[in-house]
Amino acid sequence: MAPSALPPPARPVGGWRSLSLWHDQLVTTGADDLVPRPPLPGDTVADVAIVGAGYTGLWTAYYLLVRQPSLRVVVVDAQIAGFGASGRNGGWCSALFPASTAALARRHGRDAALALRRAMNDTVGEVAAVTAAEGIDCHLVAGGTVRLARTPVQVRRAWTEQAEDAAFGGVDGVRLLDAAGARERVGASDVLGGTFTPHCARIQPALLVRGLARAVERRGGVVAEGTRALRLDPARPGHDPRVVTDRGVLTARHVVRATEAWTAGLPGSARDLVPVYSLMVATEPLPASFWERAGLARGETFSDFRNLIVYGQRTADDRIVFGGRGAPYHFGSRVAPPFDREPAVFAGLRSALTGLFPGLRGHAFTHAWGGPLGIPRDWHASVGLDGATGIAWAGGYVGDGVGTSNLAGRTLADLLLGYDSALTRLPWVGHRSPRWEPEPWRWVGVNAGLRAMTAADAEERLTGRPSLAARALAPLLGH
Repeated sequence: MAPSALPPPARPVGGWRSLSLWHDQLVTTGADDLVPRPPLPGDTVADVAIVGAGYTGLWTAYYLLVRQPSLRVVVVDAQIAGFGASGRNGGWCSALFPASTAALARRHGRDAALALRRAMNDTVGEVAAVTAAEGIDCHLVAGGTVRLARTPVQVRRAWTEQAEDAAFGGVDGVRLLDAAGARERVGASDVLGGTFTPHCARIQPALLVRGLARAVERRGGVVAEGTRALRLDPARPGHDPRVVTDRGVLTARHVVRATEAWTAGLPGSARDLVPVYSLMVATEPLPASFWERAGLARGETFSDFRNLIVYGQRTADDRIVFGGRGAPYHFGSRVAPPFDREPAVFAGLRSALTGLFPGLRGHAFTHAWGGPLGIPRDWHASVGLDGATGIAWAGGYVGDGVGTSNLAGRTLADLLLGYDSALTRLPWVGHRSPRWEPEPWRWVGVNAGLRAMTAADAEERLTGRPSLAARALAPLLGH
């Protein structure tokens, strides 16, 4: 079939809006109709070709065009901009990085670890500044993050988190909260204490990614949707690197791989990142009587100190969006729309959220969705440029990509333009994670880890002591 005769990208059942609450809101409010942009028109030549129209690809394009407006930048995506995690995440623009400060210091040294932490903290303000300058109203409120401790074991974890930050000069501003201080911000049940860090902003993620795509276009970039990358060809003598797509060949001086959880589908990259699913639920808009007790009045995002990761926010229209891990990894690093929906996980999330906020009983849950995120073998995100092949990359965010992708985009822009900057000297630049094990060992190991973290929380509830399994897994999880 000729490229021009290829069908448009397959929409999810129910249309693009069915991907998440966030996409639904774009359509129902008239902010974005999600009609796909034209695909690549055939063989194309650019200065920079970017595969993936999520945050990483679009931030890279944006900063390239800010710094050198004459560049020909083309972004291609198999679906629409913001189809993946960039449009479906929990709406935390945070300074979180998958590897802890202590783990970074062990690998790269204390000074390098602190430089990366400061860069991540600054990133939250950078995103706020760009969205304001570009007129992207993504409901951004910089309210910080409250992490609740609801058992004695979790209280000890809160003390440890604050002590570890203090050991690095308080770089992240982690503040210990007593029970009253934690409940004043988040009126959840059984709260014994917690921590607060200021380096996080609540956002509506689909508004951010779609607005960013338009900002790239205003600056002269091209975003070609419905254009699937089939392979990335490295440079060879006399020839630039290429992106071979189902709509034509895109040739450029540099190619950026910004595919995160979909990386495993590219030839030669099956073991680079593991796609693991995170799922979310959302309530109906809740009345003022609920919020009088529940709090979250300053745009705080919230989590707690259980072993299995959960995360939540109060949306601009007074819903709670709440998500967590626990969905299985699928053999062969498969990514498919049916995996976005796991009824048992959704039920567990609704139960966990109602346990946190008993006042939710009697209120409806209106949305449930999910999607894959990318995990490197050492839980260490990375960004880099291979000068020999002309191919750059960024990713491995382990679900912390809203803020990290902005730092990646700025760093990639400097690398591609040949700048020697403070960003290009950060320790994640050029980092190469080990490859994941071949199947079936990858499937066995990843799912065993997910089950172990779930079991660890049950063990701690029964024994009142920290889980031995969780402690054994900590080095594998970047801690």
